[in-house]
Formats: sequence, structure tokens, C-alpha cells
Amino acid sequence: MELISIWWVWVVVAVGLGVLEVLLPSFIFLGFAIAAVIMAVIVGISGEMGAALAIMIFAVLALVAWLLLRAKFGTSEKDVKVWRDDINKN
Repeated sequence: MELISIWWVWVVVAVGLGVLEVLLPSFIFLGFAIAAVIMAVIVGISGEMGAALAIMIFAVLALVAWLLLRAKFGTSEKDVKVWRDDINKN
């Protein structure tokens, strides 16, 4: 049995990615952590799964999770500072 087809391995990966998200907040690791939790559920329900299929499903889930997080919590206009004047001019 490969490690990638064991559900609790995905939970450990999700927790590790969640810790990374807390240490380096950027919504990137959070998307991967959400995908890993969903993969834990999928692997737990379906049982044995090939490594290639598991990685492909994880990649798609991570992309979807990241896009949803970006749409919900993305940058707003007030977060971006646009400089109109040169600060070196007197």
C-alpha cells in the first residue's frame, strides 16, 4: 500500500499545510490544505487509489480551492497604494 492512498497521511499533510499558512499567511497553503482534507475524505471513502489519480485529483482540488479563496478574500482596491507623485520632487 502506497502512502498516498492512506487517508490519515492526507490529514497529516493538511495539518502541516495549515501550520505553514499560519506562519506564512498568503492563502496559497490554505488552498492546498483544504484540498488535502478533501482528499482524505475521498481516499477514506474510496479506499485504494493509484498515485497518479490521487495527485491529479489533489491538483485539481487545490486549484479550485485557491480560486475560490481568491474570489472570496482577494485583494481589494484599498489594499493597493498607487503613487501619483514622485516623493523625491521638492
